[in-house]
Amino acid sequence: MTDDPFRHHPGLRGLIEDPDTSFFRNFTTEEMDARVAEHGVGPGWRHSDAEREAFRQTALAGRRGRDLWVFAYGSLMWNPAIRFEEARRAILPGQSRRFILLDTLGGRGTADRPGVMAALDRDPHGPGCHGLAFRIAADRLETETEILWRRERIAPAYHESFLTAETDQGPIEVLAFTADRGADMIVPDLPFDKQVEYAATGTGFLGSSLDYLENLAAHFAELKIDDPDLARLLHAARTYARR
Repeated sequence: MTDDPFRHHPGLRGLIEDPDTSFFRNFTTEEMDARVAEHGVGPGWRHSDAEREAFRQTALAGRRGRDLWVFAYGSLMWNPAIRFEEARRAILPGQSRRFILLDTLGGRGTADRPGVMAALDRDPHGPGCHGLAFRIAADRLETETEILWRRERIAPAYHESFLTAETDQGPIEVLAFTADRGADMIVPDLPFDKQVEYAATGTGFLGSSLDYLENLAAHFAELKIDDPDLARLLHAARTYARR
């Protein structure tokens, strides 16, 4: 077996950012505090470092000493910021990609002009969520998961969940960061017209919400994933942005 992490999907090689150049690999929480403060966000917007580390330790209890698969469904697909040994196309049953994550912190939107991104939300009757799964080697678990938790669990929005994903190479257990419906950033009933407005106008230090959707669509085209909800939102947001 080749050690090429892109052996299953060679076309992804040019679409996934090198972790060494990723903002998300080396940023600090203090840096993020300063960035969000520029948009009028005060203290208390994020979990403390101790809280975040406690989440990580709890999630990884009993799972050290072996490789870890991580499910990606949004920007983690093209900018994972972690070093991985293998990437697979994957489907996560019982979950859907929904554009219900509101960004008012300055990343891809502000309080005046919110941005919107995808969250992984339970959907027991849906077809499942298509995405990618990345395998982290056991000997890199501590370093890479610290980076992952610093990014995904910096502010209240997600829960850690271990779920079974389907891949062409067989089922795998994956770590997925699923929507915390009790968090202020998650708006489960966000109307479509607001999704469109926020996707078209939200922007921040990570880029625009529209760029986020464009990147997601580009990856889906490469993987031949059909996501009607994404296509509908992207088309409407492009139209709105041209006004």
